Amino acid sequence: YTHDHLTAVNLTARFDDPEGGLENEGFLPSADGKKPIRFTDFEGKTSFGMSVFNLGNAIMGSGILGLAYAMANTGILLFLFLLTAVAALSSYSIHLLLKSSGIVGIRAYEQLGNRAFGTPGKMAAGIAITLQNIGAMSSYLYIVKSELPLVIQKSTFHLLPEFLWYLNGNYLVIMVSASVILPLALMKQLGYLGYTSGFSLSCMVFFLTAVIYKKFQIPCPFEEFSHNSTAAHHSLNVSSHALIHEDSHDDSHCTPRMFTMNSQTAYTIPILAFAFVCHPEVLPIYTELRNPTQKKMQKVSNLSILVMYTMYFLAALFGYLTFYDNVEPELLHTYSRIDPYDTLILCVRVAVLTAVTLTVPIVLFPVRRAIQQMIFPTKSFNWLRHISIALVLLTFINMLVIFAPNILGIFGIIGATSAPCLIFIFPAVFYIRIVPKEDEPMTSTPKILAACFAALGVSFMVMSLSFIIIDWTTGGGLAAGAH
Repeated sequence: YTHDHLTAVNLTARFDDPEGGLENEGFLPSADGKKPIRFTDFEGKTSFGMSVFNLGNAIMGSGILGLAYAMANTGILLFLFLLTAVAALSSYSIHLLLKSSGIVGIRAYEQLGNRAFGTPGKMAAGIAITLQNIGAMSSYLYIVKSELPLVIQKSTFHLLPEFLWYLNGNYLVIMVSASVILPLALMKQLGYLGYTSGFSLSCMVFFLTAVIYKKFQIPCPFEEFSHNSTAAHHSLNVSSHALIHEDSHDDSHCTPRMFTMNSQTAYTIPILAFAFVCHPEVLPIYTELRNPTQKKMQKVSNLSILVMYTMYFLAALFGYLTFYDNVEPELLHTYSRIDPYDTLILCVRVAVLTAVTLTVPIVLFPVRRAIQQMIFPTKSFNWLRHISIALVLLTFINMLVIFAPNILGIFGIIGATSAPCLIFIFPAVFYIRIVPKEDEPMTSTPKILAACFAALGVSFMVMSLSFIIIDWTTGGGLAAGAH
């Protein structure tokens, strides 16, 4: 047995929980040596690399498109400091989750809440995961709905999209959901999605490569695309742009700033604070990791965070150094101001749409698990239930995106509430409640740090809600950057 398993055996009496019993027994042999029915009958077959791909894909969202805008409003050094701090805090948060999980032998976020606070704790964790991930999936599918028609239109040079069914975003989002997302969401194990997660991350690597390449191709200041020259735009190359701007180069608008404070700076803090949201996926991935140990899963988490940290910083840096203060909240839209028919940028848009689409099944798995933990906590795996929950979730999300796109603003408030709970507050308070006082009293350094971490989460929640309310009342542009 691993140390975590032996510790769980020793603490069984100390943490008696009838509802969590089956979850705990799923990782501990019974007296006769046979494993009873448990929440999932899949365990320990996913490789280290596939686990890194899955967790990295869970971290990597469409938010990377707004990081250059965030850097423009903070400066390079302040952005680097904030991103580094958030990455370190996310790693610490996962450490708290894994340590709590190891003590009680449970690898379900909801059951950790149940062990710490009973049914209210389980319901709070399950509801937070459900709302957070439904909001994320809605945002991803909204991007597909709005961006995919534009990509098709620009690649085929159609001018009347309203008369063409395949340029209707509502049809396209349904087709993508049914043909790509649903089959992947019906996989029995999360580990099988490692291949699609690897492909999704490779799409974002292509995006990053294009951003770096464009930095050395686009002059500063750049010349905006003129519709009067549409017929000649194919003959216009980067070198001609450079010649146009050689004499009119304005260094004041093309100088990077190390530190910036303006009216938008405060809005970038909550955006960066939630840049590494992957906590609902950590324990399911831990469950399926081959030869799982707390140390090994922490390495998976740290490597995933490090890779995403590097990609985030490079994308933000080169996007910012390309456009400086002219960068828009959505980076790719800024490239379209130069040439909306740029073949490379169109390919990048396809790559980003592919990555976003392939992230949806990864995000759906924890929601389905949370629903089963809340409604069917003692039921074993059932294909009908597995498929039905996925169908209902995807149908509901498609209806939201098609018929109520404005609901995404509501999910902004939900995300500002649920994300701090999942990242900061729940891991800390679960740790404080689950770790025995005999081992770590409340005056011990680990628990004091956990308490401070929870307080930090509360402050982030208040800050995020305040900024969203201010943005709504003033009609600001935070919503675009937040995506």
